[in-house]
Amino acid sequence: MVQTALTVLLGALRALLDLALPAALALAVLALALGGLALIDRDRARRTLNWLGTRAPHLSGWALAALLLGASLLVLNVSRRAVDARIAAQQSARYANAADPDGGQTVQVAPSAALLENRTYTRSLLLPNDVATRIRVDNSLDGLLPYLGTPGETVQDLRENFTRTPAGLRYTREVVMQSERPLDFDRSVVRADLRFVEPAGGRGTYYTAAFQASYRFRNPLGTPATLRFAFPLPGGSGTLSGFTLTVNGQALSASDLLNGSVWEGQVPAGGSVDVQVAYAHQGSRAWSYQLSRREAIKDLDVTVTADRPAKFQRYSLFPTSQTRPALGGPATLRWQLKNAVTAQDVAVVFTQGSVRETLTKVHLAQGLAVVLAALLIPLWAVTRRTPLSPLTLGGALLGLALGFTLGGVLTAYLPLLLAEVLGSLLGAALAWVILGGPRQARTPLIPLIACAALPLAFLTGGHAGLILTVLAATLLLLLLPRARWLAPVTA
Repeated sequence: MVQTALTVLLGALRALLDLALPAALALAVLALALGGLALIDRDRARRTLNWLGTRAPHLSGWALAALLLGASLLVLNVSRRAVDARIAAQQSARYANAADPDGGQTVQVAPSAALLENRTYTRSLLLPNDVATRIRVDNSLDGLLPYLGTPGETVQDLRENFTRTPAGLRYTREVVMQSERPLDFDRSVVRADLRFVEPAGGRGTYYTAAFQASYRFRNPLGTPATLRFAFPLPGGSGTLSGFTLTVNGQALSASDLLNGSVWEGQVPAGGSVDVQVAYAHQGSRAWSYQLSRREAIKDLDVTVTADRPAKFQRYSLFPTSQTRPALGGPATLRWQLKNAVTAQDVAVVFTQGSVRETLTKVHLAQGLAVVLAALLIPLWAVTRRTPLSPLTLGGALLGLALGFTLGGVLTAYLPLLLAEVLGSLLGAALAWVILGGPRQARTPLIPLIACAALPLAFLTGGHAGLILTVLAATLLLLLLPRARWLAPVTA
């Protein structure tokens, strides 16, 4: 980052040197104009020189303030480019010095329950005697079997034989196959708690999710039967931790299940099965609970708790209720369906812009904030009749810019929001101290706070327009009453 900052600074200095020649030409033209004026009208030239000599300290002070404003903008430009280059290199680097989130947009497919039944299928084939004689090899018909087809993978038992009859040779195959009859859940309760994390170094935001669910289904037959419960592992979730599956109070490990998430067991007539599933993982941007098929839902209750504003994927199920605390905190979204038939999914999407794009907006707004402070601070001083020297104003602007720069540097060590807030607070504090601090009764603290808070509006996730409007209206209400004395008095 330091090397990038030096490169950008050298480029800016080259640009300033390129302006040196036009500035020298402008000064030469001004000197020639004054010399020509002295030749034409010596008295007017003398008065002009006296006027310039009298106001030279004042004008030089404001020129110095303008130079400090330019230096502040230069510092912010160098900082912005350096931070952008660091994040770009970090995102494209092959190796990293910190762990990346191991999950993305998580999709949890709803589980399925089925009744396993055995069905017997019989197939018979009659071979005339002359055909049986021609295909007999070594006095055996075993070579014919491969041409009669192979049973499927769900075959439980297979019996085949040849029987000689007066009409010919009859081949018979009896296959006992296992079939699945889908079962509807009597009740499904799903809980997902999503807590967002802002990692240090400007890495992508992610959430840690705690998933808990309970399901109940039953044996619809009047005799004992084998039931199967299949829980699909979530997609886009990375590593699952603390995965547990409990059936009727018995906790099962992965070795007790089929393919890691399938349970089979004998259930008595009319008996019910209660299943609890829990796991934790990391994800980002979105979370979905996907119904695997159009099915009749007796009782479905899905609750998602998230500490970030959420949107909902189009054509997905909209929450039946939402709870948002008035003083902030996690919002609770709930979907309750009873006796419904649907194939829509629960799909929650969270507002999350690119870290690089967000920082670019913040750093561009910081330059605007410094320029705005250069206008508001003198206006505040005029309306309050407070003396303000140009050098003090320029130092305050440079202090504000240095605070903003520190915020950009801190993004490499702290979470994005915390780093930028600390930088803005430090910039406002530096400017306040340079302007007089506690020794000055009418220090423009409110304009400083407003200018320092302006870039932070772009970290609020889509509410920048509202915040900027409120800041502008507040400043207008504070400045206008004090500016009434500037208006001319009408009779």
